[in-house]
Amino acid sequence: MWFLDINSPYHPWLVSVLASKKKKTHSLMCMGEMEEAIASGRAPMTTSLEKISTLKLWKSDVDIVPATGGITNQNFIVHDLGQKYFVRVGVDIPEHGIKRFNELAASRAASAIGLSPEVIHAEPGIMVLQYIDADPLTAKDIRQSDHLIEIIDLLKRCHRDIPGAFRGPALVFWVFQILRDYALTLREGQSDWLPKLEELLRIAQQLENDVGEIELVFGHNDLLSANFLNDGHRIWLIDWDYAGFNSPLFDLGGLASNNDFSPDEEMFLLRSYYGSIPGPKLMKKYSAMKCASLLREVMWSMVSEIHSNIDFDYATYTRGNLALFEVVWNRHQET
Repeated sequence: MWFLDINSPYHPWLVSVLASKKKKTHSLMCMGEMEEAIASGRAPMTTSLEKISTLKLWKSDVDIVPATGGITNQNFIVHDLGQKYFVRVGVDIPEHGIKRFNELAASRAASAIGLSPEVIHAEPGIMVLQYIDADPLTAKDIRQSDHLIEIIDLLKRCHRDIPGAFRGPALVFWVFQILRDYALTLREGQSDWLPKLEELLRIAQQLENDVGEIELVFGHNDLLSANFLNDGHRIWLIDWDYAGFNSPLFDLGGLASNNDFSPDEEMFLLRSYYGSIPGPKLMKKYSAMKCASLLREVMWSMVSEIHSNIDFDYATYTRGNLALFEVVWNRHQET
């Protein structure tokens, strides 16, 4: 997952207050210790650099530069004999339901149907991807009509075509079960948000009831603006950590809530996706899933506050998303 566009005037609260990094020295690890550190999720930056530098696919001594922006994985740009590669370092994250076998299969399937960069190499804890010379979109970019039309087409292809290219078993991403599991994780971790949990779970149950029966498609499930890249010719959809079968309404609601859609922009999104103006029943389901998407972002951040080692101000991110959620939840109750 990547953070929302922190330069967007629509998210003044989402300025990441990154803690100042303290200089530390790390002794070099042997390969076994390095792999164990990565597998345990406690790998420091120097360990990841060492592991990347020893990958057998390189043709020379490589230059490795950390890539900024990620708040789930460690990301790097690798230069090898004039070629660039994008490298992700990350292991299974049980508290978020991330399974790397699923991410890898989804990434390969998305590449096969032309949505994402090619997967060049993969081994436990590391994925090497084709480097795309492109810029991440902002929320404002996504709302531009020409971009939005292209993004809607990407979503339709994701939902419809990835299952035919996906090899092996695939996960289901049911947001309401994820929320229930997050609550258990927060209780176990004695989160500062415990007094809020009962209220949030009560709301989640109401939202699940309002969603009701669903159409099942293959979802991306993490449509933050930075997961769309524009190379000047086309838009790419990246980062498949949370991919899995889901309702299309989760992606549609997440796209709208994460990128500050106006009511008119939301109606354009739904009309373009479904091919007609949605009726009251579909609109209620959409509103509920949009709320659930925001609530999942809130509780994802609450869990990250107590479990993540990434240098990011999750507490500020939690509070900002919670404020947005409460606005959207109040509107939903009026539908």
